[in-house]
This record gives sequence, C-alpha cells and structure tokens, in this order.
Amino acid sequence: MPDMSDNRQFLFLVASTREAGHVGNTEWLARQAAAALPADTPQRWLHLARMNLVPFTDLRHTAGQYPMPDGDMKVLLDATLAATDIVLVAPVYWYSLPATVKLYLDHWSAWLRIPGVPFKDTMTTKTLRLITTSGDRAKAQPMMDSVRLCAAFFPMAWGGRQGPGAVGQGRSARRGAGRCAGGGGRCGLSALMHRAGVGPCVLTCRCRSWKKSPPAGRRM
Repeated sequence: MPDMSDNRQFLFLVASTREAGHVGNTEWLARQAAAALPADTPQRWLHLARMNLVPFTDLRHTAGQYPMPDGDMKVLLDATLAATDIVLVAPVYWYSLPATVKLYLDHWSAWLRIPGVPFKDTMTTKTLRLITTSGDRAKAQPMMDSVRLCAAFFPMAWGGRQGPGAVGQGRSARRGAGRCAGGGGRCGLSALMHRAGVGPCVLTCRCRSWKKSPPAGRRM
C-alpha cells in the first residue's frame, strides 16, 4: 500500500448549485472523507457555482491557441496545476454532470493550448477522483463513465473503485459515510484518502450498520 507523501495536495471542486449554507449529500460525504486525511495534508475547496467562470469558446479551429486566463479562471487553472489529487464533488443532475463541473472540464481544452503552460504533461502526474451520491447506480453510471474517460485522455491516474457496488441511497448513505469516515465502518470510507494512489476515485457508500442520525441541520 503506498504511503501518503508529504507533497500531496487535494483540490476539492464542489459542483453543486445549492445556495450558500445549504450542504447537500455529496458535499457532506466529501467532507467526511476529507476529514480522514492526515492533518498536515493541504486541502483546497472551491465552489464552482460561486466563481465567475466564463463560457468556453472553441478556438481550436481558428486561433488554435488561448491567452492566459485572468480572474477566477486563473485561480481555477492555478489550483488545478498545483494539486496532486483533483476531487470532483458532483451530485447527479439529470443523469449527468452538473453544468458547473462540465464547464470546468470544457476549459481543459483551452488550457491545453495556452503557450508556455505544460497542461497535458502536468495532468499526467495527477489523480482524478469523483465523489457522488445517487439513489440508483444506473442513473449515476453515465456521469462516472464520463469522468473516467476524461482521466484516460491524458492519461491521469484513475483510482478504480472500492467498497460496496451500490451508490449510497439518501439518509442511509449519510449514515454509512459518517460511520466509515470515523473509522471502524465496514465500507472503509476513511481508507480512501489514506490510500492516496490506490484509493477509489468514486466514493459510494451504503452502510446500514450505523444507527445514529446524520448531524443536526443536514437534510437530504
């Protein structure tokens, strides 16, 4: 089992479009997993819906290259380049990725074509992960396949999948996540981040053994 090296940096990109202060199932689950990281592991959290992300314009067949972005787009590019592990925290919206994270992925096409930015070579050194929740795995599968193929393009490391085969279902998913992240749960959710290079890229959980309710204020 690989050890967590000192230079690992996790970038959590939250794709939910919920209003600020309303934490959904997927972000809640991601934060449980992140809490299991060693205390000195750098984490950065960006909520894509709260950033000023410009629409993607396809210049591949005209100018053929892109200028260096500015504002929040530059923040997002720099955060992507700096991270060793990119974690998409993405609920299932209409059987697919939320528009916020799809826009982020679209801009990869631009960042590949910025003169002087070794985006593709740098991405091959990273691990791409996905945290999602759904009541039906079949409805989440197209999204999971899409992210896996994005990783394969460079290629980035795609950590595979561990634990139960079913996507977490509502309240039971939250209960399982809390138990596993706390240590001692059967799904081994906390092992995701500790294992780093071999941890699953898709976090799903359906533990039924944790009898406590989710933390107060958490709603489905």
